[in-house]
Amino acid sequence: MKARWLAALTAACIALFAGAVCAEESKPDASYGLHGMLLFGGADGLYASHLPMFHAPHDRQVVFALRLAEPAVERRLRWDIGTRPRVWTLVPEKFELDRLAPDAANPLHSFKADVVEGHFERGGTTRFKNVTVVVTQMLRYQPLDASAPPAAHVHYRAVGRGGTWFLVKDIEGRPSSDHVVAVRGMRKPEDIDVVADAVNMPPLNAMRAKLPRSDRLVKTIHFETEDLK
Repeated sequence: MKARWLAALTAACIALFAGAVCAEESKPDASYGLHGMLLFGGADGLYASHLPMFHAPHDRQVVFALRLAEPAVERRLRWDIGTRPRVWTLVPEKFELDRLAPDAANPLHSFKADVVEGHFERGGTTRFKNVTVVVTQMLRYQPLDASAPPAAHVHYRAVGRGGTWFLVKDIEGRPSSDHVVAVRGMRKPEDIDVVADAVNMPPLNAMRAKLPRSDRLVKTIHFETEDLK
């Protein structure tokens, strides 16, 4: 009787320990949360840029190319967004942002999201619900350093393909701003550096001067400072 009791107690302890280990392993890390994203693009493709802040779980700048698993929805969005560039956002299911890192142990290749015309926290309108977003190419993944001083030079990287391009600002130092500008040209523009302060939008003339004459800045799609103070 005593032996059976000891065996049962041992089995219970093992199960309890295993359950605790599994629970610890499945516990989300500090980057888990609802990660709203800017959605932009046009006829040649779609892109997303995480809307970052200088605190967890949002302290990452993440920019990537994507496709939607629903081709009809993607065609509609490419037309709508490309014809009249403006703010669209994604509201994904909650996930660990670190899973989008290039060296992630458990990489995230797709996720569900609602597609919102406008900013999802500022009066935007949901146009599509629960679509599948497939990550096709990571373009920038950079942790933010809240202790770094503001950068003296603002760097913009070219994102896009075909004749649809954007200049996306690297977020470096605090305070800072998040800035995405649409460009039209027949080829990929060069990355550019502009002398500017940390939080004000650089003069578009200063940006134009860095581009080939064949390219032109269409408009600012997104400019945010409040979340990056």
